[in-house]
Amino acid sequence: MEKGKRREVVVSALQFACTDDVSTNLATAERLVRAAHGKGANIILIQELFEGYYFCQAQREVFFQRAKPYKDHPTILKMQELAKELGVVIPVSFFEEANNAHYNSIAIIDADGSDLGLYRKSHIPDGPGYQEKFYFNPGDTGFKVFQTKFAKIGVAICWDQWFPEAARAMVLQGAEILFYPTAIGSEPQDDGLDSRDHWRRVMQGHAGANVVPLVASNRIGKEIIETQHGKSQITFYGNSFIAGPTGEIVAAADDKEEAVLVAQFDLDKLKSKRSSWGVFRDRRPELYKVLLTLDGSNPSL
Repeated sequence: MEKGKRREVVVSALQFACTDDVSTNLATAERLVRAAHGKGANIILIQELFEGYYFCQAQREVFFQRAKPYKDHPTILKMQELAKELGVVIPVSFFEEANNAHYNSIAIIDADGSDLGLYRKSHIPDGPGYQEKFYFNPGDTGFKVFQTKFAKIGVAICWDQWFPEAARAMVLQGAEILFYPTAIGSEPQDDGLDSRDHWRRVMQGHAGANVVPLVASNRIGKEIIETQHGKSQITFYGNSFIAGPTGEIVAAADDKEEAVLVAQFDLDKLKSKRSSWGVFRDRRPELYKVLLTLDGSNPSL
């Protein structure tokens, strides 16, 4: 993207099945990052908590041992080396220990290998199979954007993707592309509940409402975790995708196969489209105070 040239960027979403061995998963992630780079990708998204199984199926003290401090985190250091070697941007999801607090976090690694900073997951789910409140404090970073070599990006994590306020907050701060690493699949309490279409449509709406591309990366495979009540099982449904600025799907994976998705976007063209569509020109922030309440009954501060 030299001066005077169009600001074109190629984004990628990876999708793979995790084992419960960190080194094996790191090797898989590296292999797919290299494959994405081979397809021309500049910004490459790996799925949520890819170092191991999605352990939040169970409430077990031993799983806190999986958390590590942000500083000198071995997986982040490894991805910094890889990003620098390939000249690509890699958001890196990890289980963070911060003194007595724990977070579901992501570090944004720029194309020169530098660490641009940290986002901590804001919305923490708590339901059968997805018992994250046992492990994670609510994030305290607020929604952030990161100026990478290729684009200004907003990155949020899994359950955050169900909240339109999060997407809007990032785009208001200048995010040109939204990224959502994810771990979602079947519901242990209800075999008949399949959220994949709902999950996808919600994020397509974020892309269309904010006139920005959106990248979602999810895992695949069946994972069984021992809980205090016996075994819990989730089959992760993949369906990673890249949406364009009207919410259209431009690349998509299935629910079973490993995938490296790529799509190219002209950021200058999208900036003009976003301006001309008027959704940011015609906003009325003074009327939105009700969003600062939980029940909508007392919007005055």
